[in-house]
Amino acid sequence: MSWNKLYALRSYLRSSLWIVPFFALILQQVLFRTALALQDWTTWVPLWPLGTEGTVAAMQAIISLALSFIVFTFGSLLVAIQIASGQLTPRIIATTLLRDNVIRFTVGLFIFTLLFAIGVISRVNTSAPPFIVWFSGFLGVSSLAAFLYFIDYSARLLRPVSIIHRVAEQGFDVLNLVYPAPLAQADGAPRRHHPRGGPARIVSHPGSSAIILAIDVKALTSLAKRADGVIELAARIGDFVSQRQPLFRLYGGAAAIADHDLRGAVAFGRERTIEQDPTFAFRVIVDIATKALSKAINDPTTAVLAIDQLHRLLRSVGRRELGDDYRHDNEGRLRLVFPTPDWEDFVQLTCREIRIYGTENLQIARRLRAMIDNLVEVLPEARKATLRLERDLLDRMIDKVYLLPEDAALARIADTQGLGGSSQA
Repeated sequence: MSWNKLYALRSYLRSSLWIVPFFALILQQVLFRTALALQDWTTWVPLWPLGTEGTVAAMQAIISLALSFIVFTFGSLLVAIQIASGQLTPRIIATTLLRDNVIRFTVGLFIFTLLFAIGVISRVNTSAPPFIVWFSGFLGVSSLAAFLYFIDYSARLLRPVSIIHRVAEQGFDVLNLVYPAPLAQADGAPRRHHPRGGPARIVSHPGSSAIILAIDVKALTSLAKRADGVIELAARIGDFVSQRQPLFRLYGGAAAIADHDLRGAVAFGRERTIEQDPTFAFRVIVDIATKALSKAINDPTTAVLAIDQLHRLLRSVGRRELGDDYRHDNEGRLRLVFPTPDWEDFVQLTCREIRIYGTENLQIARRLRAMIDNLVEVLPEARKATLRLERDLLDRMIDKVYLLPEDAALARIADTQGLGGSSQA
């Protein structure tokens, strides 16, 4: 199986809710049959204190509880998806809700408990071993405790600040993967150039139009080294690639590499994912902020919470070496080039839409200024010109939006809380 198909399979398994419950079903069958086979080894277990009728009633109660828990969990998940789509953004469904291990393993525990209790009640009249009866009771208590925890966990998970923080943490993981090197110099490292001359061959995308989700960097670097050439990815991760659009540019000996080997190192999909896309976390958080600023929702405080996390991410990006990513072999020769977002891309993605939609709100204008002022203060000089431009655009926007000079003056005060947190007058 090629790398891109394995990647698609792993991504599907990570975002599928049914996987853990399905394996819980298999595990229940294995453990239950093992316990029956080893009943002679569990004679030390004390006898179940209830008789046959009491055991049946206890198992029926556990079955009823497990079914109720399963129905409530899936019902809560459907409500969470509706709230996430309507109030936040649909893009958090795949990146957070469906990948949440607490939800997945809680459902798995309920399925396991349900099936185990059914197995016990079917063998009550054939003298079921005390061990599996006690174990089924333990599962019932554990399921009840897990259900109570799940209610509290769901309430916390659905808070906007929890969703935004989780997306931001995933964004930091991607930044560490894509931009591991710190900024080389205080005045900024020079941007490196592509291989000179035209490509020896161009490889196009043959399949249906899709989005580039990830690439196998090690495989492409190895291919280029064996062919003694350079491979350049013609599109960026997260880009939409149409049929017959250029996908690779090959230089030198890399022109001899087979097309299927190159295409097998690129994973495609219908929707962007966060694994290798450094701007997607920004995109999701900005979407949450702009939706909160819409007239239908009108929740600027959620937008301020989004700016808080964007501030953290942008400060981290500003201290890293950005630009096109160049990978070399162990001899120091250039083998792979793939475009990545630069500093201007990150700053514009963070500031422009929020400024356009939210400047008329005092909280947003003041929180944006506080973010920009702090970044200008702490980041290297090479990063400051773009930030100063955004601050100038914010000032010009304030002049157009606010009719009263007192409001305009208030909007120009930096405030990390949005409104009410500044001591300036």
